[in-house]
Amino acid sequence: DEDLDLPEPSLKNIIDQKSLQWVFVGGKGGVGKTTTSCCLGIQLAKSRNKVLIVSTDPAHNLSDAFCQKIGREPTPINGFDNLSAMEIDANDDMEEMQRNMEQEGATDDDSGIQSLMTELTSSIPGIDEAMSFSELMKQVQSLDFDVVVFDTAPTGHTLRLLSFPTILEKALGKVMELKDRFGGLIGQASAMFGGSNPGQMQDQLLGRLEETRTVINKVNDAFQDPALTTFVCVCIPEFLSIYETERLVQELSKFGIDSHNIVVNQVLFPEKDAEELGEWFDGNKAALPKEAEEICSKMMARKRMQDKYIGQCFDLYGDDFHVVLMPLLDFEVRGVEKLTGFSGNLVDPVDLEE
Repeated sequence: DEDLDLPEPSLKNIIDQKSLQWVFVGGKGGVGKTTTSCCLGIQLAKSRNKVLIVSTDPAHNLSDAFCQKIGREPTPINGFDNLSAMEIDANDDMEEMQRNMEQEGATDDDSGIQSLMTELTSSIPGIDEAMSFSELMKQVQSLDFDVVVFDTAPTGHTLRLLSFPTILEKALGKVMELKDRFGGLIGQASAMFGGSNPGQMQDQLLGRLEETRTVINKVNDAFQDPALTTFVCVCIPEFLSIYETERLVQELSKFGIDSHNIVVNQVLFPEKDAEELGEWFDGNKAALPKEAEEICSKMMARKRMQDKYIGQCFDLYGDDFHVVLMPLLDFEVRGVEKLTGFSGNLVDPVDLEE
């Protein structure tokens, strides 16, 4: 049976891989990333000691999903003793860091270096996200969580975040190169900024950059290690979303980030086939009242469209990816109870063969 070799359509592989520390959940806006992250967190909490769900999306919705207030510190989720969630905001963190730097700088001699440093850091693209990310990494490591699930911002942002270490490497390389060519000039400029000793000033500046670089490299190594990090792509069975997922998968492999799971949300009757439903509908159409016929035919059109894209998704990814179909429900998945119930579908999927 050829199906035996294909990856099973569930996220059990993530639950079973005990070495995983970072699980990213990403995809286009509005495809159910937050629901998927929360459900994955709930399932992980069954087999891990401490699980943290982090939202890095500026439009935070973990609070809405769990129906409880979630802040910038890890907040325990009601009904669990080993599951917490937090919402972080890159921009706020960056402003706070700059304020702290300015306060430190106000007392020292090196207020010049502070202002120069602030200028420099804010001019590297994406630095704010990376800094808040390295802060987050430090925070998470000090809190000894076994595994962290990231509910990321829509696709573009996520990719910026993950490509960040590469960008920073280049930027810092440039700064170092400049230092060799214009060392004296940097010293003079810093003296103008009010620094007392140009040489010492320059060393401090480069020290700061070096520190940042070390942190970023550490983050990078962790992300590129499939034993530690994996990325779950979330989509819905529509053209744009499947297309976006393909882009995401390609980008991830470009950055060397492991990804072998795809969750397809909002699937109408995942266990039924459009053709079977179509046969039933054609046979019974005549007996239905006009309204019912309209409702059913609209649903059938939608189901056919979804099946087409689900078929494409399996053609593209079925051989290498665990593709999980999540059913479209008659209610919103909000609150711990509904999330817990729904999360069962991630590990124990609807049987497609029956």
